[in-house]
Amino acid sequence: MTRVLALLPNPVAGKGRNDAAVSAVAARLREAGLGVRELRGADAAESERLARAAVADGVDGLVVCGGDGMVNIAAQVLAGSGVPLGIIAMGTGNDTARSLGLPIKDPLAAADAVVSGRTRVIDLARSGDRYFVTVLAAGFDAAVNERANAMAWPKGQLKYSLAILAVLKAFRPIHYTLDLDGETRHVDGMLVSVGNGDSMGGGLKVTHGAELDDGLLDVVLFTSVPRRELIKTYPKLFSGGHTGHPAYERHRVRRVTVAAPGVVAYADGERFGDLPLTVEVVPGALTVYA
Repeated sequence: MTRVLALLPNPVAGKGRNDAAVSAVAARLREAGLGVRELRGADAAESERLARAAVADGVDGLVVCGGDGMVNIAAQVLAGSGVPLGIIAMGTGNDTARSLGLPIKDPLAAADAVVSGRTRVIDLARSGDRYFVTVLAAGFDAAVNERANAMAWPKGQLKYSLAILAVLKAFRPIHYTLDLDGETRHVDGMLVSVGNGDSMGGGLKVTHGAELDDGLLDVVLFTSVPRRELIKTYPKLFSGGHTGHPAYERHRVRRVTVAAPGVVAYADGERFGDLPLTVEVVPGALTVYA
C-alpha cells in the first residue's frame, strides 16, 4: 500500500523563496512512490488546522518544510498519535533537525530520510495543553529570542549574535522561584532554560547533554554574573563549554515550575507564554523520521 504523506511548508518563510525547494521535495517524494498531499496554510493557525484535518483523514505521515516553529506546530498535532513527523529543515535555527542528525542545508537529502521510512520515538515537553520539542528559554536567552524574531536582517546565526549584543546593554538579573520535582529554589539568575533537546537559537547548546528520549527534562540555571561574563561565555555555548562555569547549574527532573515577574518564555523559538509555567516531560510522545 502506498504511503500517503501530508506536506506542510511554512506559510510565511522566505516570502516565497522556498517555493522551489518545497516543489523539489514534493517531486522527490513522489518519485519514490509516495503519495503527497500538499497543504498551504495562510498562517500558523490555518497550517495547524489543515494538518489536524489531514491526520484525522488518515495520512501516514506529516512532513513540514521550515524551522523549529513548523516543528512546534506539528508537535501540537501529532503528540501521542504515532503518526510520524518528517522535517525538511528550511528555517533559521533548525535545532530539532540538528538534534536528530537530519540534513540542515540539503532539502532533498532530508526528503530521502523520509523516503527511507526509518523512525525514532522521542519525548515531548508539555505545559498545560501545549507541547515543545527542544528548549524553553526563560531569561536572557528568551529576551534574545524575542529581539531576534523582530529582526528582518540578517539571517541565520548572525541574527542571534547581534540580538545578544543588543539585549546585553539593558539586561539585569531576574529573581526566579523554581520547583524542581517538589524541591523549591529561590535564586537570582541570568537565565533558566528547560531542555527536552540540547540546543536552541541555531546550535546554542544551552542545555548541553539533554537527550530527546531519556524521559527527563534538563533544567539549566545560570546564576547572576556581570554582563561581561555572559559575553565571554557566549562562544562556549556552541560546544557546551559553558558547563564548566561556576555560575552554571544543571538539574534533571520530570517536572519543573518556573516563576519570575515580567518574563515571557520562548520555546522552539516561538513566544510560548508568561511565567509562571509548569513543564513536564511526556515520554515517547512523538514519532519522527530520522
